[in-house]
Amino acid sequence: MAESEAEERTESATPKRLEEARRKGQIPRSRDLSAAAVLMSAGGGLYYLGGGLGGDLYDLVRRSLSFSRIQALDAAQVVPMVTRAFADALIACLPLFGLIVLAALLAPLALGGWSFSTEALMPKFDRLNPLSGIKRMFSMQSLMELLKALAKFSVVGTVGYIVLRDATSEMLGLGQEPMRLAIAHAVKLAGHGLLSVSAGLLLIAAVDVPYQLWQYAKQLKMSREEVRQEMKESEGSPEVKGRIRQMQQDMARRRMMQEVPKADVIITNPTHFAVALRYDDKRMRAPVVVAKGADEVAARIREVAAEHGVPLFEAPPLARVLFRNVDLGQAVPASLYVAVAQVLSYVFQLRTAKRAGMQLPPRPQVDVDEDQVI
Repeated sequence: MAESEAEERTESATPKRLEEARRKGQIPRSRDLSAAAVLMSAGGGLYYLGGGLGGDLYDLVRRSLSFSRIQALDAAQVVPMVTRAFADALIACLPLFGLIVLAALLAPLALGGWSFSTEALMPKFDRLNPLSGIKRMFSMQSLMELLKALAKFSVVGTVGYIVLRDATSEMLGLGQEPMRLAIAHAVKLAGHGLLSVSAGLLLIAAVDVPYQLWQYAKQLKMSREEVRQEMKESEGSPEVKGRIRQMQQDMARRRMMQEVPKADVIITNPTHFAVALRYDDKRMRAPVVVAKGADEVAARIREVAAEHGVPLFEAPPLARVLFRNVDLGQAVPASLYVAVAQVLSYVFQLRTAKRAGMQLPPRPQVDVDEDQVI
C-alpha cells in the first residue's frame, strides 16, 4: 500500500522536469489549432487577394498559350517559355504562399513555443512493440482522438454543405461572367469556403487546446519521491552537504589555528571561551581578533598558545563579549579599547619584565559591561 502511494504521480512537474521534457521535444501541441490557422490564412489570402491573383493567373495562361507554330516546334524556345511561365506563376502566388507558411510557423508559438530537439529525431524502437501499440489503440487519448475526428468530420461536412448550398446560385452564375471576372470570383468563393471551414475548426481547437495542456501536465506529473530525488540531485543530499560543511569548517579552523602563534594574548573565560588578539601599532588601527572558539576549540587554542609561549589572560566578561560580538579578522570596537588596552599593556610589560629579569607587573582588574551594545 505504501509503495503504491509512493508511486502515485500527484505532484506538478518541476521546472527542471519541464526543461528536460522540452529538451526531448515533449511540448504541448494542437494539430487542430495549426490546421485551423493554416486554413484561415489560406482562405483569407484567397478571399482578399483572389481578384488580383485570378487576374494574374488568367493573363499568364493567355500569354503562355499564345505562341506561334515556329515557337512550338523549336525546342530551344520551349524550355525558356515554360521556365518563364513557371517563374511568373510562382511570383503571382508568392503572397498567398507567404501567408500560409507564416501561419504554419507561428501557430506552434501559441501553444508550447518553438522547440528543436535532436533527441526527438532519434528512432524509438519501443513503438514497434505490438502490445504497446494495442494498448495505445484502446487508451483514453485514442478515444479522444476518435471523438475529435468525428467532430471534425461533422463540422467540416456541415459547414461545407451550408457553404455549397448558399453559394449554389453564385457558382452557377460563373458561366455567364467574363472569363477574367469568373476566375477572380471563383477564387473568392473558394476563399470564403475555406474561411467558413476554418471557423468551424477553431471551435474544435478551442476544446483541443485545453485538453492538450491538461494531457501534457498529466504526463509530466511526478511522485513525491521523484520530487525529493530531484531536489537531492540539484541541491545535493543532506549527508553530502553536511560533510562538505564539516570539511569547510575544519579547513577554516586549521587556518585559524595557524594564526594563534602570531597572537599577542589569549583572553580566556577561563575554560569555555578563548579569544586570540593581535596588535601591530604600525599597521593596525586597533587590536584584531585572529582566533576564537568555545569549549573544545577554546581548549585547542589554549594548547597551541601554550606550545608557542603566547600568554593567557583570564578575563571572563571580556572573553564572552569579544567572542559573541567580534568576528574573526575584525578589529576590537571602540567601546572595548580601554579594557583591551589594559590587557595588552600588562602583557607587553610582562614580556619586558621577563626578558630583563625585573619584578613582574601587577595583574590589572578588567571590568566590562556584558550588557553593553557593541
